[in-house]
Amino acid sequence: MKIDQPIPVTILTGFLGSGKSTLLNELLASEAFADTAVIINEFGDISIDHDLVRVNKRELMVTTTGCLCCTAASDIRSSLFELYDAVESKAVPPFKRVIVETTGLADPAPIINQITPGGLPAVGYRDHVVARCFRLSGVVCAIDVTMIEETMERHFECMKQVAFADSVVLTKTDFGAEAAAAAGLSGLLPKIRQINAAATIVDRHGNDFDLAAVFAPRRYVPSEQGADVEGWLALEVALAQQGQTHNDATGASRHAAAGIQSLALLESRPVSPRNLATFIELLKAVGGPQLLRLKGLVGLEDDPERPLVVHGVQHAIQQYRLPAWPSDDRRTRMVVIAHGLDEAVVKNLFAAITGISARAKAQLLLTVAGLSVLGFALVAGLLLLLHERAAAQFEPPLVIQNATRPQR
Repeated sequence: MKIDQPIPVTILTGFLGSGKSTLLNELLASEAFADTAVIINEFGDISIDHDLVRVNKRELMVTTTGCLCCTAASDIRSSLFELYDAVESKAVPPFKRVIVETTGLADPAPIINQITPGGLPAVGYRDHVVARCFRLSGVVCAIDVTMIEETMERHFECMKQVAFADSVVLTKTDFGAEAAAAAGLSGLLPKIRQINAAATIVDRHGNDFDLAAVFAPRRYVPSEQGADVEGWLALEVALAQQGQTHNDATGASRHAAAGIQSLALLESRPVSPRNLATFIELLKAVGGPQLLRLKGLVGLEDDPERPLVVHGVQHAIQQYRLPAWPSDDRRTRMVVIAHGLDEAVVKNLFAAITGISARAKAQLLLTVAGLSVLGFALVAGLLLLLHERAAAQFEPPLVIQNATRPQR
């Protein structure tokens, strides 16, 4: 692969559900961004976003699971070298730019340190190839204005994502009542400026919004992002030199050590729409604020050929149908990301929607009953007793017939 100039790499970050994939889809639909290679990193054991991001024949996509900031097996240098090697072996055509969509939980510091001069030293052939062939040319952070303040208070990674960005995109500024809060924005912008005084801030729904300009290659200099950014990068280098990473002594990722877990749910048979509605309501009731993210593709009994996409961020759940399965994998696949939520509860609830046996019902009731210690049993038990009523109540909005992807 003959490279005269390093290929620009743009990092697209933002907390869970902030609208990163929506921005990426809109960008890839533009002719100006043909010949783009995309790296999508997902937090969890199964990939779903690769089926939800529309990549044409002209683009190339690499997906990784785990987390780029704390999983050595999926670090950014490995993914970039994989792209380089694919072109070198003529397996794929050359590309002009790379966009990396991180997980919503990713800490940008260790990722940026791997692809900026003065960061982590290159120690092998792979690292030297990446340093020679790629350069960081921007960090874009998507911010959900309806939840950003609460999220930054609860998750330090979110604040770091804002701090490292040289371009901030405000999303969901058109959300009905929340949008009104926009006033909103007049109070939010100073708070963002306190964290990051240097970034360009644009409104995704503003009249002058230019998505291509947001992702245009530019010079990214970490030192221009402020003293905190320099300090976090230096800390990451020091930890790496001491042989420490974002994994703790037991090998668990930093996120797992903080009580954040990802649970994959799989089912090969179509699911009843009514049972799915009940599952989602029970999960929201049991999880409460501990439920950070729910996403997946679901095959429903009423129309198995048109899968249902489920996007959930805490209490807000969106659903819409695709015209067809995006790949040969036609299984129902859901990922639940939560903080301190009992995995057994989620698995038993999921078992309830996929054909529950009498024994499983008993286990489910026992599991939910066990939550009484934590104060959840009352809510979950009431919902179970009202199963049919709740299902009937929530069934109509479950499937949005002939709906397309939400436009934002």
